[in-house]
Amino acid sequence: MRLSILLMTSALSAGLLLSACDSSISQTPTKVERVEAHSQELNDWFQARYEDELARSPMTQTYLGMKDNQDKLDDASQLAADESAALSKAWLEEMRREFDIDRLNKQTALSYRLFEFATEDALESHKFSSNEYVFQHMSGPHTNLPSFMINFHSVESVEDAQGYISRLKDSQRYLGQYADKAQAQFDKGVILPKFVYPKISEAARNVITGAPFSEGADSPIFSDIKGKIDKLDISQDQKDQLISDAEDALLTSLQPAYLNLIAMFAKHQDKATKDDGAWKLPNAEDYYAARLRHYTTTDMTAEDIHQIGLKEVARIQDEMREIMAQVGFEGSLKEFFDFLRSDPQFVFPNTDEGRENYMAAATDIIDDMKTRLDSLFITKPKADIVVKRVEPFREATAFGAFYNQPALDGSRPGTYYINLKDVKEQPKYLMQALAYHEGIPGHHMQIAIAMELEGLPKFRTMGGHTSYIEGWALYSESVPKELDLYTDPYSDFGRLSMEIFRAARLVVDTGIHSKKWTREEAVQYYLNNIPNPEGDVRAEIDRYIVWPGQATAYKIGMIKIQDLRKDAEKQLGDKFDIREFHDVILANGSVPLKVLEELVEDWVKSKKDNKG
Repeated sequence: MRLSILLMTSALSAGLLLSACDSSISQTPTKVERVEAHSQELNDWFQARYEDELARSPMTQTYLGMKDNQDKLDDASQLAADESAALSKAWLEEMRREFDIDRLNKQTALSYRLFEFATEDALESHKFSSNEYVFQHMSGPHTNLPSFMINFHSVESVEDAQGYISRLKDSQRYLGQYADKAQAQFDKGVILPKFVYPKISEAARNVITGAPFSEGADSPIFSDIKGKIDKLDISQDQKDQLISDAEDALLTSLQPAYLNLIAMFAKHQDKATKDDGAWKLPNAEDYYAARLRHYTTTDMTAEDIHQIGLKEVARIQDEMREIMAQVGFEGSLKEFFDFLRSDPQFVFPNTDEGRENYMAAATDIIDDMKTRLDSLFITKPKADIVVKRVEPFREATAFGAFYNQPALDGSRPGTYYINLKDVKEQPKYLMQALAYHEGIPGHHMQIAIAMELEGLPKFRTMGGHTSYIEGWALYSESVPKELDLYTDPYSDFGRLSMEIFRAARLVVDTGIHSKKWTREEAVQYYLNNIPNPEGDVRAEIDRYIVWPGQATAYKIGMIKIQDLRKDAEKQLGDKFDIREFHDVILANGSVPLKVLEELVEDWVKSKKDNKG
């Protein structure tokens, strides 16, 4: 009896113990659950860091279509820049300390690597930031501020108008901080080439020319704020008061800020020289190497890039000669270039009507391409794209064409801007390739899709690597040829013109900044090897001078995407799907070229492993 009771008690105890073990086992997270939990923690951390960084830039908030802090401009001081770099370094150290990449799911592990890459790149860029020209003729706070106010500060309420006016009142502080940084650069011997100063002085004067600064038509910003206030559904007395407040802010803050800049530019110009390349700057060799790494996301040397450029220019010229023969032109390739530059059949009249015709034709190209995306893409952007002319006040210094991304909330479409200051600089035969590059399937497809990606950290959907972004856009110029969209041999020649233009950039950028080419030597190389109009050529060379390394990213990125596609087509044969390939390229946001190579290789392997 006692033994039976003991056995029963032992069995019961064992059962209870086993039950407790089962309960414990069921409550212990699986490896997959632990990985997902760790990944979610890191993604939450990424979101918090993005919000921290966004909070430091009221202007970025407005650029993204947010209404927060619409009465503030950024802190543009050197102290703020140093603080941002210190924060970035601390965040990188925190991520490495708190999160284990081996415990993350595949997509979050990629985010870890991309955050690491971006932060290390930003810290290296900050190390050389004193060599980056604060003001230059292609961009800078003197033109960016009015452009920002006009294009991005919407006024849909009295509060919005008051925020606009508050920003005008703050413009003296804001531009003064940039002036301080430029003066500090100058004191260290970082001086713009002499030819730049008249350009930036003229651009600054344009902002404060006209009412209320002088007689004549309204100045650009005054015209903008008056027009926006006039559309508000408020009394005339309220409108008049707001306009009066805006006028006061322009006269007491914006005008003194610009007069100070113009005076500083004049003083700096007296000490400037005709030396153009980055080789003249402090730590020149290391600085230019860092710029090449930043823009190409590779470790290619200046000499590597120069030789690739020479090779590509020769190859594309051979293809150009084929088209030259096709249209029956007799003469040398250079003579064909001269023909394209000078024959009036290739340009619209340099009149208001000619500009309207160009805009209409460019819009037609974009609208036609919108109807053909299904054959090329699985993922397509929700945001629309529109074509606009660059505003007259910044035509003299703006790019020939460029793209602005849509607002996050869809309230503003993506915009393809075309500069029509001189229509002769925008030949007809370049229209299609240019629209494909800046619009679709180029920048708008890539940037808008990235912004709309779900489940990824904001730094991935909003960030960018120049070689990836511009490489995609340049690759996109060739995609419509596969659909026979180039309407005649000259337009196809225009596609090659755009490509050789970017190939020659590899030669002249490295020539200027590494081989000490003069400005004129670079111009003559272009005129002898590409068909672009001389005015366009000179403007481009001036761009490369003040923006070392950036121009090399386009062709390096394009070559990588083309090579990845060729390899995938070779390996997959009939299994290759162009729509899937484009999805792989675009569906992860912007990535360095090495990471892009890994993503395509993984896709190819998965397709080969799938025997179905």
